[in-house]
Amino acid sequence: MSASNFYNLKAEECFAQYQALSFEQVHKDWLDLLPAKAGMALDVGAGSGRDAAALAAKGWDVVAVEPASELLALGKSQSQSMPVHCLADTLPELGKVRALSQTFDLILVSAVWMHLPESTRERAFRILANLLAPNGLLVISLRHGPSQDERIFHEVSVAELEQFAKQQALKSKRFSRTSDALQRKQVHWETVVFQLHDDGTGALPMIRHIIVNDSKSATYKLGLLRCVTVIAETLPGLVLRRNDTEVTLPLGALALIWLQLYLPLLARDNIRQNPQGTHGFAKTAFFELGKLSAFDLQMGGRFEDERAAWVHQALKDAATNILKMPTKYTTWPGTDSPVFSGQTFRTRTSSSSLYLDKEYLSSFGEFSVPTSIWNCCSQYACWIDPALVNEWALVSKSWNKDLAVGTIRDTLELNPPKRCVTEARKLALALIESNADLRCVWTAGKLNNANLAIDHCFPWSRWRNNDLWNLLPATEKANKSKSDKLPSAPRMEGSKPAITRWWQEGYLQSPLSESFWVQARAAMPFSEQLSDVDELFNAMCLQRAVLRKNQRLEEWR
Repeated sequence: MSASNFYNLKAEECFAQYQALSFEQVHKDWLDLLPAKAGMALDVGAGSGRDAAALAAKGWDVVAVEPASELLALGKSQSQSMPVHCLADTLPELGKVRALSQTFDLILVSAVWMHLPESTRERAFRILANLLAPNGLLVISLRHGPSQDERIFHEVSVAELEQFAKQQALKSKRFSRTSDALQRKQVHWETVVFQLHDDGTGALPMIRHIIVNDSKSATYKLGLLRCVTVIAETLPGLVLRRNDTEVTLPLGALALIWLQLYLPLLARDNIRQNPQGTHGFAKTAFFELGKLSAFDLQMGGRFEDERAAWVHQALKDAATNILKMPTKYTTWPGTDSPVFSGQTFRTRTSSSSLYLDKEYLSSFGEFSVPTSIWNCCSQYACWIDPALVNEWALVSKSWNKDLAVGTIRDTLELNPPKRCVTEARKLALALIESNADLRCVWTAGKLNNANLAIDHCFPWSRWRNNDLWNLLPATEKANKSKSDKLPSAPRMEGSKPAITRWWQEGYLQSPLSESFWVQARAAMPFSEQLSDVDELFNAMCLQRAVLRKNQRLEEWR
């Protein structure tokens, strides 16, 4: 019988057994290594949720992974209103966890390793090592002894783990051997703790090389890397596929961000992007788009007739240029081998209507990014993007002698350049005028025309996202109190009924319903799973934890 089937059939029995022991009882041999400052933890094989809840109580944001659905459901009950994000996922792949493009300060693999066949363990260890943050701890416990039920346990050893650790440049921090806490005479345990002292991927130095050292006859290499960074940070739901070596995106997504970057530079301010001052990829269709608002070319945008034709052609021209120029000439240091790769698909020649969603953007082709670079762009975007903007402004200054670097830098601010809450405010005011009982999502205070504010749940100043799902009704007082802070996990959980009610009554019963879901599925890492507001809220809470880790944001409690 497979382990998952066993744990589903015996879920309540296993739950009671695991809960009979405390987190401290089970893990006392290594708890002194736990960092004083809580971070982000991954609990693989979370079982009853005991360990995840204990870590959350210590201030950790926890991603709890459990493949047995019945046990996962029981485990969720242990962490209500706590920063624990439950995922149905399994070793060795951990596909959903890897889709987060995050690293963890602690990875706990407790009473799991013996379930893995020998043929899968090296790959499983490599994936776990790649999920570790610098100085992060990987804790693996090994069960020794015969199975006393239908489960199959494989022979495991510390020596094998230490060999895997050497291959992944992890250092051994602690080894311990203990008897079985459940007092099974033929069972004993070994626990090994490993630590990563460096990110080990070389991705950050490579990105710095592209930004600072790589030769540039135009700004296209910077433009391409910025497109990748923007998508990795704000639109992870657009990922088509990913594996150990590369992440595949819709080529049209790169083209869309490319247009957002270059339209202000060329169509609005006429800032040269190469020494000759030629427009390169920017043809008639591109300049026709200069008439659009900065908020039009966003996910969920719809275009009709002539405007649809211009948008389609401009995206096609941008996609062709991305592959022809920066993709071809952005190479690994000292080689002619391109860092990125891609291919175009044959697209329709014209259309009277188009809708900017994942399916449409995929019709232009595919674009592949090395997984290490993608993860780096996702985790360190708040540092990479300013570096890109600064270098872009300096390079452009050399071709625009009459412009100040600051002026160019201002133009490079990514569209949309400011908060936009217009549509959300219209919907909220309409509900108020219809005498609906609209309440502040944070305080439950009744809203009216005088005290209504529209709050960016994830602060605009730190994560520039005007998506509908991120715009919530609040009182002016609550909005000012929250300011640019990130809602804490307990505050988010406490506001869940109000937030989901607003989504349903404000957006999903309006003509903006389709755009709401297109934007949400592009911004969240598990886009294919988002079919109702509860799933979206769970994804939103996980994104909150990611932002807290990556940007060290102050929390609003």
